[in-house]
Amino acid sequence: MAIRVIRENGDEILRKKSREVEVVDDKIRELLDDMLETMHKYNGVGLAAPQVGVLKRVIVIDLYDGNEPLKLVNPVILKTKGKQEVEEGCLSFPNQYAKMIRPEEIVAEALNEKREKIKIKAKGLLAQAICHEVDHLEGVLFVDNMIPGTLEYVEPKQEESK
Repeated sequence: MAIRVIRENGDEILRKKSREVEVVDDKIRELLDDMLETMHKYNGVGLAAPQVGVLKRVIVIDLYDGNEPLKLVNPVILKTKGKQEVEEGCLSFPNQYAKMIRPEEIVAEALNEKREKIKIKAKGLLAQAICHEVDHLEGVLFVDNMIPGTLEYVEPKQEESK
């Protein structure tokens, strides 16, 4: 496993549409593992392949809630229900946050790393994270859908010097 470089705002790859994965093979599993390790290093909740420079329909999500992280290949949102106003950030926009409207519940379908088709019923933060990462696969960034005037930059916390 390896830490990959996260592409940041202004990198044109973030605006490109990702290609469907034809075969879930060792190369894709390695990408999923690298993405998970990279996301954990930067304390993210989700990461999409374009954010590490790969235009493939692959995402990872970890809510740090004791459940196994999700590794999803070719995810598709089938249904949405309700609305929730949420605050969102993105590893490609360090220290920036904005409010937006996301579905309260979703049903999604994807392949897992074992090539099995899975269906996910998600609410709240998990629904939000899946929507955010699937947007990345379409070249859509959270700032495109934010509630106007809500983008904030938060100064990173400085490590205390000893």
